[in-house]
Amino acid sequence: MNKISLSDGEWKLMNLLWEESPLTIKNMVEALKDDTGWTKATINIMLNRLSEKGAVRIDTSWVRKQFYPILEREAAVRQEARNTLTKIKASGLGLLVNTMAKESDLSDEEIDELYRILKEGREEE
Repeated sequence: MNKISLSDGEWKLMNLLWEESPLTIKNMVEALKDDTGWTKATINIMLNRLSEKGAVRIDTSWVRKQFYPILEREAAVRQEARNTLTKIKASGLGLLVNTMAKESDLSDEEIDELYRILKEGREEE
């Protein structure tokens, strides 16, 4: 799949679509009204951009357009992680993990998962 970079706003829309689809623009306006206050026009522009990027499919066979995610969440997260690591590589991975642990309020389960992932990474070398 092509590398698709998402803006912060596009992530909001994609997260909605990954949680439930299809959705209409009206559904998305309602879901995001408290968080963003975006209008139908704003969301429509963003969805068209996501469609052009190959992240969203628009079904026009209904009275109201229906939107489906094409881009898989896992692929988007992997790409975002690669982009982030590339940007901050010079600062060091330790700083990234330290900041993530301190600033993200990770649960015990998430910390255990991080340990497991790091251990598996070492074993694969």
